[in-house]
Amino acid sequence: MKTRKVALTALSVVLATTLAACGGGDSDGVTSQAEVDTSDGLVIDGETIADKETYEAAKSQTLSLYSSYQESNEQAFIEAFTRDTGIKVDLMRLVPARLAERVLSEQGAGRLNADVIRTSDYDIVDSFTDADVWNPYIVPGTEELEEVVIQDGNFSRVTNVVQTFGYNTRAVTEEEAPTSWADLLDEKWRGKIGISQGATGGSNVALNWFVEEKLEDGYWEKLAALQPTIYDGAGQKLTAFARGEVPIATTGSASVNVTATEDKAPIDFVVPEEGFVTFDYYLGRTATAENAEAAEVFMNYNFSKRGQELFTELGDYSVRPDVAPPTALGRELPPLDSDKVWRMPLTEVERQAEYSQHWAEAFNY
Repeated sequence: MKTRKVALTALSVVLATTLAACGGGDSDGVTSQAEVDTSDGLVIDGETIADKETYEAAKSQTLSLYSSYQESNEQAFIEAFTRDTGIKVDLMRLVPARLAERVLSEQGAGRLNADVIRTSDYDIVDSFTDADVWNPYIVPGTEELEEVVIQDGNFSRVTNVVQTFGYNTRAVTEEEAPTSWADLLDEKWRGKIGISQGATGGSNVALNWFVEEKLEDGYWEKLAALQPTIYDGAGQKLTAFARGEVPIATTGSASVNVTATEDKAPIDFVVPEEGFVTFDYYLGRTATAENAEAAEVFMNYNFSKRGQELFTELGDYSVRPDVAPPTALGRELPPLDSDKVWRMPLTEVERQAEYSQHWAEAFNY
């Protein structure tokens, strides 16, 4: 029997050596290991990922992944996948809107190079359906999970990413840091808040819904009056936030977790009194996939318990009920069924344009 222990070494070392310096609390770091058996296919932690024929073919392939998932998070996930499976991955990473342009352009020209695509924003993945990008695939067992398999397997909800706010610990003390969304409307934060433009992107769509449905009336207008800095991309905002150019910023628990630990950025996230919103990330196999077996292994791995636990180690939520809530900066986030965690239902997707228009009007954008 070919069995080995595979550790997420790089992330483990980073977390162990930097958490104390980042104000995230005590932690022994990530000691994630997988038991891998390749004697008859690919079995990870007792869960079959691929049969022998599929795995043997996949090992000789290099997967082409197009993704808009935060680059450092995606790189960490890929590293673990390659360590566990031996399958290499070529990553092409762009923000959701740019990724959509790239995919639709390549598809229209008959040259789509992606085997698998990971992105947020339902409108984007739905547009890929209209353009015949997808080759439906349902990972065994996922049809039993709530609202995971979408459009009969064209794509699937693979993780839920947190959208909350945080503060730069060098610019704001823990005692003066805001603890609620309402706190952000305090005059003392005038000109000191960073947000993303709210017209596109899964995180912005979800946050717009959350503001409309869960916070006080006129919230966006009140925040706009404080003249926050608006960034076109989350990456630009995160960089400015980490540098202290904006002491407060909307952000994600995983973004803060990875940036604080890998880059030693002095930032922390908040679980607000009103809660936070999560937004869906989707994964699907393309109709043009040249590395079909590697694509199947990658899809199966993502939804395995091992793959889902990697998302929670990074700081995002699993779509499997048998996986614990994420841990970020040494703190476990609230369970999905608590009153601190909100997710925009797919039934609200049709109102996306309405929410975005309200944001644009509030900020005169």
